[in-house]
Amino acid sequence: MNILIVLTSHSELGNTGQKTGFWIEELAAPYYIFKEANANIVIASPSGGRPPVDPKSDLPENQTAATIRFAADAELNILLNNSHKLADMRESDFDAIFYPGGHGPMWDLVHDAYSIKLLEAFWLARKPVGAVCHAPAVFLNAFNSLGQSILKDRNVTGFSNSEEKAAGLNEIVPFSLEDELIKKEAIYSKSADWEPNVVVDGLLITGQNPASSAIVAEEIIKILNHFSQLEVLDTHNV
Repeated sequence: MNILIVLTSHSELGNTGQKTGFWIEELAAPYYIFKEANANIVIASPSGGRPPVDPKSDLPENQTAATIRFAADAELNILLNNSHKLADMRESDFDAIFYPGGHGPMWDLVHDAYSIKLLEAFWLARKPVGAVCHAPAVFLNAFNSLGQSILKDRNVTGFSNSEEKAAGLNEIVPFSLEDELIKKEAIYSKSADWEPNVVVDGLLITGQNPASSAIVAEEIIKILNHFSQLEVLDTHNV
């Protein structure tokens, strides 16, 4: 199986002078689940090269087994240093696409034409699309073949208003993710702040926060394994 991971290239936290980017846990935990499932993994970003890391995700209180492993993983860091340009990616080369969060996607990937085109191609091809935390923002401007939002009447989750307020960034982010998902007529649900919560609606897999990252990846692998089993059955029936 071939999985495309798309990371933000945006590094500025609004006008605060602080930095943002992708959240380490939200890349690291899924990456290792994909790797342990023997997936071929490609990392891409709008600008290519090393995507920016949200420095808060590297603080001691945010360390997990996956982030510690990430820090010592030369192979993964080489992949990051040489991330492909999103414009060069093609849906036909992959079986699934996954977006880690961090606040960065709310500024660049939500409007990125190449990301939107890719997502719409994956959706049309009936391949899994996953995102966690702030990254479900990437679905806000993607449409299906009928010209409707791919979020319409779909069960989803994402970083909640109460979590954004608890993080002290509700007045800094360019929009409320929870509110915007609802405006797209998605069926939004959430758990208690910081508790794992993953929603699977067909081929749309979303996670609420960093604690949900690994589960999103596990659900993507389940779907891909199911597809693989169906292909084997089809072959036996030829």
